[in-house]
Amino acid sequence: MGKVRVRKETGRLQFDFFYRGLRCREQTLLEDTPANRKRLEAFMAQIDAEIKQGTFTYERYFPNSSNLAKLAQPIPTAGRVVDRPPSAGGSQGQTFREFAEEWYLENEISWKISYRKTVRGTLEKHLYPVFGEKEVSHITKGEILKFRSTLAKVEIGTRLGLSPMRINHIMTPLRMILNDAADRFNFSTPFVGIKPLKVPKTDVDPFTLDEVNLFLSRVRADFRLYYQVRFFTGLRTGEIDGLQWKYVDFERKQILIRETLVEGRIETPKTQGSIREVHMSDPVFAALKQQWEVTGKLGGFAFCNRCGNNLHHINVTQRIWYPTLKFLGMKRRRPYQTRHTTATLWLAAGENPEWIARQMGHTSTEMLFTVYSRFVPNLTRQDGSAFENLLAARMAAGGAHV
Repeated sequence: MGKVRVRKETGRLQFDFFYRGLRCREQTLLEDTPANRKRLEAFMAQIDAEIKQGTFTYERYFPNSSNLAKLAQPIPTAGRVVDRPPSAGGSQGQTFREFAEEWYLENEISWKISYRKTVRGTLEKHLYPVFGEKEVSHITKGEILKFRSTLAKVEIGTRLGLSPMRINHIMTPLRMILNDAADRFNFSTPFVGIKPLKVPKTDVDPFTLDEVNLFLSRVRADFRLYYQVRFFTGLRTGEIDGLQWKYVDFERKQILIRETLVEGRIETPKTQGSIREVHMSDPVFAALKQQWEVTGKLGGFAFCNRCGNNLHHINVTQRIWYPTLKFLGMKRRRPYQTRHTTATLWLAAGENPEWIARQMGHTSTEMLFTVYSRFVPNLTRQDGSAFENLLAARMAAGGAHV
């Protein structure tokens, strides 16, 4: 399906479509305005329809186009010359790079800026060097599997090979591109039967309540309130670093998660479930009230530097988090463990799992029971004892012997 795009060099609109295996770009003299776009998109829809019906005549629309000479040339194939196919249903002549760029331009409007950057990096660093110049419909399942195996053997720093999770993230755009190309050009996708690699279970290493209290008592004074909120709300790094006073409701004792900080930019949360209201416990309420006296008058971020600008999580982690753990002789943990700590403390206190899931931004309780539940017996010191006590009481009452 063709598109109407703007040429960056001139700011004028152009047609961009495929015909007989050739990517055709036809320039216009029209400025990029809503009215002009609407006008050209109507022409583009008509061209697409005629191409599909086999009635499209290139010179009728673009009589002076340089593409007419290219379309008239035969295509060399395996030592012989064949006529360029009249159908637009094949991908002959279109490389993976060409189609991937088309796919990227069509989808980027629906992606967050951070994800666009991730996909662009995956294309340039991993996919184009291997598949870029291959014809998109000729990529085989064997080539895909070989590529995936190569990723597992690439030396990254002192570690040999990428992790299964990282490899899956690289394979996802490849799968999406090839499946889309197969659907458009009517060939069988080579991704059939290729499943994601199994990812090891998430390493959860929460703090005990005693460790939390010790950390808060020794961390640098200007960051004590910051970590008090982190430990007792389960907010993600981007959520607390991007927390603004307009989303702190002291009257209802709620923190409204409506935005998050990603690479220094404010964005909407990653998923719909992440948009939520987090209850303020008394320690959190007290911490934010104190923090209001420090940064509330600035009217922006709840936690910020002296100029009112947002915190940089890498800087905070390297200068505050890790040095404090080292000073206290605690195990080195990622800051994300504050979130895991909140979940395990809530579970240990007997809070409703569905309530906990909503507070954490999970769509279900599945993660609670698969990831966190194993820590509850250690925190409550009641590893099966409630059931044993029930049995002992009933057996004693009935005079039975166990």
